[in-house]
Amino acid sequence: MLPVARVCVDTPLAHLDRPFDYLVPAELDVTAAPGVRVRVRFAGRLADGWLLDRAERSDHPGPLAWLDRVVSAEPALSPQVAALARAVADRCAGTMSDVLRLAVPPRHARTEAEPVTLVPTRPPRPSTGGWGRYPRGVAFLDALHQGRAAHACWQALPGEDWPARLAEAAVTVAAVGRGALLVLPDHRDTARVHAAVAALAGPDAVITLAAESGPARRYRRWLAVRRGAVRIVVGTRAAAFAPVADLGLMVLWDDGDDLHAEPRAPYPHSRLVLGQRAVLEGGALLVAGYARTAETQLSLDTGWAHEIVATRDVVRAAAARVTAIGEDDTQLARDPAARAARLPAVAFEAARAALSRDRPVLVQVPRRGYVPSLACGQCRAAARCRRCAGPLALRGAGPATCRWCGTVEAGYRCPACGCDRLRATVIGARRTAEELGRAFPGVPLVTSGGGSSGAPRSNRASAGEVLADIPPGRSLVIATPGAEPLARYGAALLLDASALLARPDLRAAEEALRRWMAAAAMVEPAADGGRVVVVAESSLAAVQALVRWDPAGHARAELAARAELGFPPSVRMAALDGAPATVASLGEALDLPRGAALLGPVPAPGEPAGERERLLVRVPRSQGLALAGALAALQAGRSARKLPDPLRVQLDPQELA
Repeated sequence: MLPVARVCVDTPLAHLDRPFDYLVPAELDVTAAPGVRVRVRFAGRLADGWLLDRAERSDHPGPLAWLDRVVSAEPALSPQVAALARAVADRCAGTMSDVLRLAVPPRHARTEAEPVTLVPTRPPRPSTGGWGRYPRGVAFLDALHQGRAAHACWQALPGEDWPARLAEAAVTVAAVGRGALLVLPDHRDTARVHAAVAALAGPDAVITLAAESGPARRYRRWLAVRRGAVRIVVGTRAAAFAPVADLGLMVLWDDGDDLHAEPRAPYPHSRLVLGQRAVLEGGALLVAGYARTAETQLSLDTGWAHEIVATRDVVRAAAARVTAIGEDDTQLARDPAARAARLPAVAFEAARAALSRDRPVLVQVPRRGYVPSLACGQCRAAARCRRCAGPLALRGAGPATCRWCGTVEAGYRCPACGCDRLRATVIGARRTAEELGRAFPGVPLVTSGGGSSGAPRSNRASAGEVLADIPPGRSLVIATPGAEPLARYGAALLLDASALLARPDLRAAEEALRRWMAAAAMVEPAADGGRVVVVAESSLAAVQALVRWDPAGHARAELAARAELGFPPSVRMAALDGAPATVASLGEALDLPRGAALLGPVPAPGEPAGERERLLVRVPRSQGLALAGALAALQAGRSARKLPDPLRVQLDPQELA
């Protein structure tokens, strides 16, 4: 009998982020097993907690309190998830209890009493024919079947049935009795992958974990996974913590989607969670998508992962023909106003050709919204600070000021063209259905993800509705990025490119290319007449990458540029948001590692002027864990002193401008 229980107490206080020892009463000896929920006396009151382990003796010099009771004998927290929560908390400068609240769904007592009906089976290994178009694809599936911990980045071809390919990888692992976990950005992608896995291995072989399921159903499915009744799990970002037994494969689709970033403290990204699991549990990891992020490129450059890509002739055969503005003199001679037009002649030509073949045309329009930023008055390059390369903005009637470090940029001159004029850009797009309805009378109009006043209500989705698919035949489909209905389009028009590229955000070009490639991948090949027209200058790097269908080259160039400027992921950055007096005192309170730089403070984005400020901390990547430790110590010190002003700490924030 091990008389000591080590408990993670659910407390928001950072200085108490450690296990506490309690004595186990004789009547609780059987039920007080690792992984169960318990109640303990803590700081004079009863508190919830997780029993992490049982031990022979305690290192605590004083007397120990007793466990009050075991809330449930169900060991909902597996040892692997407990270790993962601790690692994620350490990497994100958070607390383990915060991570566990994200990782384990709330208890539903009635559900725990229900029997588990699913029985794990070993489906036969599926065919690898779909991966044959990728030189390393079949070898990767062989490695999965042999139980090797392979790490790879898969670049899906245009028109690829990627849910089927991911299902083949998952079932390959399940065929040898191991578990697979597939994390997708949203419900639509999750449903597609679930259906693909069920088609290969049967409906009882896969389960979906998502917050939209409701508390009872979500907890029922969580328990089925925890009890080992199912081997393949698909879901959104919360599913990254799913307690899959003997985890052999983890898949992350479209890691650049901001839905993978957790909006609650300590703000872990699905990529970080699955990367930590791959290290701790020794499973294979596949990061997949049409595009590629700089973070994924870094894992390739360091040798931690290997790429799975098709040869250039296969890519050319699968991709549509992509046209940009100004790519040749003939285009500009025929349409001199192409650079200024929102719908140039080449876009109308592509749409008419697709409609004449009775094919739908996709028109992608960025979401409505306005974010002021500054750009060069001549070449429209984003204006950035000469000190820290942060974005410039206007504050009142004064000169441009850096949004990162607060430096005043008097006498700014564009490094690209030498122009000394700045212009304000407004990000956002007007609805396009009305103008397209006049240009193509009689063609059905369909909108997805935004609504429009230009189409009859009988012909369009309601405002904000995202359509799963569209009727066959010709139509004009106006969709916001990420809300494109599933179809095989004859052409795609990517409008208002400047609204994506000119955003004052570190990931603007990467995000624009990701959105464009997701839309262009649904267009039929060039041999069948497929056309993609991106209304943007052909000389832009992201546009060139789309024209060549070369996300890998763009990711390499993006990573090199960020390394030169000192941007993530080549460095680690942290954003500290708090009251002005709190932020002003952080410079002395922080015990920063060597090579650290402080940028700011500046007004916190999205906050009223003067209420909250932001301080950025930048360190070399090798000092990332040291930075996380310093920030955790800062939070612990503030918590111990019971300082009233909360401080929001986020490492490598997704919204970093």
